[in-house]
Amino acid sequence: MFAGQTIFVERNGEFAELIIDAVDKSVNTLSKAALQELDDALKTVAASDVKGLLIYSKKKDFVVGADITEFIPMFARGEEALVANLLRTHAIFNQLEDMAIPSVVAISGNCLGGGFELALAGDFRLATEDARIGLPETKLGIFPGFGGTVRLSRLLGPDNALEWIATGKDQRAKRALKDGAIDGIVEKDKLLDAGRALLADVVSEKLSVAGRRAQKTGPLKLAEMEQLMAFQTARAVIAQQAGKNYPAPLAALSAVQDHANLPRDAAVRVEAKYFAKVARGPVAKGLISLFLADQHLKKVAKGWSQDVADVERMAVLGAGIMGGGIAGQAAKSGMLALMKDVAPQGIEQGLAEVSGVLGRRVARGRMKQEDMVAALNRLWPTMSYGDFDKVDVVVEAIVENPDIKAKVLAETEQQVRPDAIIASNTSTIPITLLAQSLQRPENFAGLHFFNPVHRMPLVEVIRGKQTSDETVAKLVKVALQMGKQPVVVNDCPGFFVNRVLFPYFFGFLSLIEQGVDYARIDKVMKTFGWPMGPAELLDVVGLDTAVHARAVMAKGFPDRMAIAGEGPLEALVTEGRLGQKSGSGFYQFVPDKKGRAQPQVDNEIVERFAKADVAMSDEQIVMRMMIPMAFETIRCLDEGIVQSASEADMALIYGLGFPPFKGGLLHWLDQVGMATVLSASEAWQTLSPLYAPPEGATANRKFFA
Repeated sequence: MFAGQTIFVERNGEFAELIIDAVDKSVNTLSKAALQELDDALKTVAASDVKGLLIYSKKKDFVVGADITEFIPMFARGEEALVANLLRTHAIFNQLEDMAIPSVVAISGNCLGGGFELALAGDFRLATEDARIGLPETKLGIFPGFGGTVRLSRLLGPDNALEWIATGKDQRAKRALKDGAIDGIVEKDKLLDAGRALLADVVSEKLSVAGRRAQKTGPLKLAEMEQLMAFQTARAVIAQQAGKNYPAPLAALSAVQDHANLPRDAAVRVEAKYFAKVARGPVAKGLISLFLADQHLKKVAKGWSQDVADVERMAVLGAGIMGGGIAGQAAKSGMLALMKDVAPQGIEQGLAEVSGVLGRRVARGRMKQEDMVAALNRLWPTMSYGDFDKVDVVVEAIVENPDIKAKVLAETEQQVRPDAIIASNTSTIPITLLAQSLQRPENFAGLHFFNPVHRMPLVEVIRGKQTSDETVAKLVKVALQMGKQPVVVNDCPGFFVNRVLFPYFFGFLSLIEQGVDYARIDKVMKTFGWPMGPAELLDVVGLDTAVHARAVMAKGFPDRMAIAGEGPLEALVTEGRLGQKSGSGFYQFVPDKKGRAQPQVDNEIVERFAKADVAMSDEQIVMRMMIPMAFETIRCLDEGIVQSASEADMALIYGLGFPPFKGGLLHWLDQVGMATVLSASEAWQTLSPLYAPPEGATANRKFFA
């Protein structure tokens, strides 16, 4: 009856079947072209003599949402144009809802965003047991704009609907059935037969669609006082959960509240106007850019790893907090993991680290007890190289000393197969330098995990000068198997993340030396969006660790990172104030009721570094902190240390916690404007070469189109 590139319609007896099956694509999305096909297909069905319509997907997933690659140019066209575009889509979905014949939507796999909004326009919805259903739009800084706030609030009531919308979580079929978002759950291989049987029951008038349509197209059925209480309660909860940096959940609530007493056609216009305002805001731009960058990162990783066999056996050298974390993550991911140390105390520490992490997952219901036992059984502690000839990959995670690392790496190379990969978890030492001790440097690279290993998603795969493509590909595969997001970077001191982190720390330390209160700096940078301020971050990293790494960076980049004399970090370390691990650093760390160390401002440290008449605005503090990091990121991009702006932004979000709602550091630069940043840097260029713009920092440069 109809054939497009995404939408197809076939006649099956007295019914029409609308099939969603995007040609040459792995998933179905509602692109502009697909929506036009849907419109044409529905008109074809309406003009025929069929008595019912079944909608389903031939792919594993129903529809994963709108085509997000179209969002940025669409949103840039202006508010009126965006509202008009949304209303055209509403007209298509309304056409389905208003058809003279009943419709059943058969949902398999992921039914998300615009795909679920399409399903909501149908009369009945069936889903398979493994279906995942939801409206994740708030994760992109927007909210459902294809009628989702209207239909879902009328089906589920405002409380449940706003929970679905505000959290952006996808729901299992059982929850969707309980809340009223679907009408039944069926086995996967019986979905289409069940859909046809349900459609036959409706056509034979065993079931009625009139009441269902009236519920979705009419006002919300709640008394005025009930509405007031529901929306006031929801507003308080959503405001607390979303925070001030994510406006979309509260905008969705306002839309639902404003259209609650309106019929559908008027209600969707309210939804469209609210949507257009939030979609054109900076947070939506940032989070959409972030999503696209993440997709690029995953595509790059897939390109490296798609032809590489899974790693079955790994060995980790060093069973401390870091080594234990790496070995534990490998064992949890299904690999057999040897964990070697030279001392029994190290083995005990590593085992305690793994048991603690997995035990907490079990306690929180995120892991089954039997899965924890299986993971621990795959973890083999050892003090010898006895089984190293059977492993595919060795990760070195010993003390951050190049001479000791070189000795241990050379010793390890003699114990493994010639085709085995050896990687170092060093955070700053150049891989090419460490490779000098090896006979097979092509089989050696960096594999830099971030602490704590179980929580931090990023892994840097560092290519030395002699590292082979095969080695890089194998380590990308290892990172993916361990549930991490790998970023391939080229070798230099600090690699990418730590190389750009230490200029950020320089900005902080220079402010301290100028007399700005460290607690105020932390507060300003947390307001900017960082999960913690630079002083707290240094305390968590360990001030002694930071001093050591800073010296490595100064040696690697003496022209702009050289250290002149003793600074605040060195002074605190000399006093034994090492940060959280010693109980004091910039902050005092005091256990709360659950025994977790919480930072408290140390007035003695504040007074020690305080100076009179320090005039510094919050905006100046942000620029003082961010400009050195931004300029170093540009250098890394232009030198090929990191391969793309997307990979740079995602590495800093995954590795350092750069504020996601800003879209990444380079996206933030695009929003602020390089001309503004260059102008701000002029006042501080005499302070340090880190404030001198690199050659690539031109006033009109943009990192994203």
